[in-house]
Amino acid sequence: MSIPRRTVLLAVGSSVAIAGCLGDEESDGGSEDSTDDGTQIDDSDESGDDDSESESENESENDNETDDEGESGATVRVRPHPDHGDVLVGPQGLTLYNFDQDTQGEMESTCYDGCAEAWPPLTVEGEPTAGDGVAATLTTFERDDGETQVAANGWPLYYFASDEEPGDANGQGVNDVWWVLKPDGTPMRPDDSGGSGDDGNSDETDDTDDSDSDDDDGVGY
Repeated sequence: MSIPRRTVLLAVGSSVAIAGCLGDEESDGGSEDSTDDGTQIDDSDESGDDDSESESENESENDNETDDEGESGATVRVRPHPDHGDVLVGPQGLTLYNFDQDTQGEMESTCYDGCAEAWPPLTVEGEPTAGDGVAATLTTFERDDGETQVAANGWPLYYFASDEEPGDANGQGVNDVWWVLKPDGTPMRPDDSGGSGDDGNSDETDDTDDSDSDDDDGVGY
């Protein structure tokens, strides 16, 4: 018995359709596998990025800690100066001075108002701390304005307003009453040694300086 040609064509068409469906499913499965593989690679890349970000954050935190240590360091430190050798400086590295119109060890300041504007006192909240190399004993006393000023070796400490950055020492010898200090708190005054002729010149110079100090109270501003 012969099978009608139309029936055969229908059967063949159905087989092709079924094969096409199976092929699409296999293709979809392959695409999913490819997507899965791609996703795993992306996860690896993202993990690497996370590690890099973590390292960058750690480095940034370390940098901040270093900066913080520098900003909140010792109250008084030692810094080398090209002209004066090792001198005392404040927590930001600015040069410190003593004022000869103060009396060593009396724990009081004679520098207020306009003087304090030109020569700001080194003040603290709490106890002062000494950095490496500081041999001077650090003490504090209360100023008339209520602030706590730091003294080294009994000398109240001041900045000079004209010093703009670490290493400046523009206040050294101003009006012969302002001096940078050695690590032990000793003022760096000029050497006074000389013969009798020098002594006479020294007296004349002193008279002139006294006249100048009458004009500006010896504060050099």
